[in-house]
Amino acid sequence: MQNISKIIKLAKPLHGGFLLISLLIILGSLLELAMPLLLKTIVDIVTSSSQSLGTWADLTKHPFTSVGALLILMLALNLSSQALTNISSRLGDHYAARLRKFLTETFFRKALTLSQTYYDGELSGKIINQLNRGVQVITDFFNTSTNFIVPSFLQSFVTIGLLAYYNLPTAFFMTLLFPIYIYFSAASTKHWSGYQQKRNVFEDIVRGRLSESIINIRLVRGFNNQLREMRTIADGLTQSNVYFAKQSSTFHLYDFIRNACLYLVLFGVYLFTFIKTLQGQGSIGELVLIIQLVNQIRRPLFAMSFVLGRIQEAENGSKDYFSILDLPSRETIEDNSKPTRIPVHSVRFDNVSFRYDPQSKLALEDVSFEIKRDEVVALVGKSGAGKTTITNMLMKFYDPTKGTIYLDDRTYADFTVTQLRHQIALVFQDHELFSTSIRDNVAYGIEATDAQVQSALEKAHAWNFVSELPQGLHSEIGERGVRLSGGQKQRIQIARAILKDAPILILDEATSSLDAQSELEVQKALEVLMKNRIALVIAHRFSTIQNADKIIVIDAGRVVDQGSPGELSHRAGIYQDLLRFQIEGNQKLLASFELR
Repeated sequence: MQNISKIIKLAKPLHGGFLLISLLIILGSLLELAMPLLLKTIVDIVTSSSQSLGTWADLTKHPFTSVGALLILMLALNLSSQALTNISSRLGDHYAARLRKFLTETFFRKALTLSQTYYDGELSGKIINQLNRGVQVITDFFNTSTNFIVPSFLQSFVTIGLLAYYNLPTAFFMTLLFPIYIYFSAASTKHWSGYQQKRNVFEDIVRGRLSESIINIRLVRGFNNQLREMRTIADGLTQSNVYFAKQSSTFHLYDFIRNACLYLVLFGVYLFTFIKTLQGQGSIGELVLIIQLVNQIRRPLFAMSFVLGRIQEAENGSKDYFSILDLPSRETIEDNSKPTRIPVHSVRFDNVSFRYDPQSKLALEDVSFEIKRDEVVALVGKSGAGKTTITNMLMKFYDPTKGTIYLDDRTYADFTVTQLRHQIALVFQDHELFSTSIRDNVAYGIEATDAQVQSALEKAHAWNFVSELPQGLHSEIGERGVRLSGGQKQRIQIARAILKDAPILILDEATSSLDAQSELEVQKALEVLMKNRIALVIAHRFSTIQNADKIIVIDAGRVVDQGSPGELSHRAGIYQDLLRFQIEGNQKLLASFELR
């Protein structure tokens, strides 16, 4: 019941509303329990007076004991009970919507504060599935709590009490049903939950793969891999259905056993009650009352079975939800409406080492360098050398395992992540775009006018193609910018960096998706943008860094050389080798077209 306790604590802001709903439901349940007593009274009046009173007028002479008055009272109670049911249901819908909103916001807020390493090892589809499952089972649990738990207990006690008053043996046997029914319900639920945990594993895998396949739909189609992806999903669902079949078999077996016990007891109770009535030991009204009470007691029995199932589902289904809420937050969410600029004159790495997890090898080892204002520094190295890791450290996506990063003479620890990221504009190697409009993507996280957005697009040499789109700035670009070419997506990112106008600029393969002419045009814009800033550039094409002030060569997570492009080109090492490979490749290309 550990997660149930967490659910109750988590929804504390909504406890008042659920308490009100519970009280309305209890009141409605009490009104329902009054119906059998009124019907008994009516039957007794009719049976006792049927021979001495022959007309309707005779039956209604005494208003407080007349059938007519009692029928009117029954109608009023029924209408009141129905009104309470509708009001409580409407309130239930209202608070269920608030609860879903609250749970989703709580989860999303937590997700935004988790470390980047968490996302490095998880599928986005799996995380969304855990969110949906957690919200659903927790909402169902609260609906169950308000609609069944308290009313069921109340109805059980009152009904058993009335039965004991009119027929003690019947009350005794009906009471025996509760532990029998609850035992088999608990056993059924326990087996069901065990299989559900195994199903959840396959469900998460399937949802994660579905999400990946849709995101990478062009890759799937490009490699004609649709059937394989379908088989992967089908295999996961087949495994899930194996456990679902076991769940179903177990449930129906236990359901038959507990209902068989119920019907056997009911048979005995009905037989005993009819015999007593025929022997004159009870009135027809009491017979009707006992039959109604026995039928009514089935509702709390079924409700308790249902409640046990919902409790176990909530306990298991919310496990992944709370496992994420229980993760340590690496960041705090701060107000981003009024960004503050900090005068930054240098960025310095001082013996920085980093590993992604305790079992992995060092991604960076004793890295030290400094970048000053109005200086363009390029990181060069083979793929996987650690260049992007350095930019992630600058963005404070990760913290150093050892060593310190400085802004001027202040350590990164002196700043919040919000303060630091206000000072940095970056262009990713991957196309980090939303499916919304071009304007929203360029001005993401930035207050800007349409004119300012257009100006940034012009500087990024992107306005020509944007102005030709049907909706211009307000044209939607599809998921991850699927409606744009690679070069167009990259220029949207560059325009975003231009608009942010931050003192530190990070370009992670910023021109990698551009053709030669576009690259030349964007390079001119970037040269203007990089003035009076700290600029860090990652590039594989050396043409993009030929004007860098300093080049830092990274290999296997270590700084192995640094200097100006001219110095490194004349010094044996990785830079010279990479430069030679590119020059030789270009020369071979020119020679193949006899342009040499």
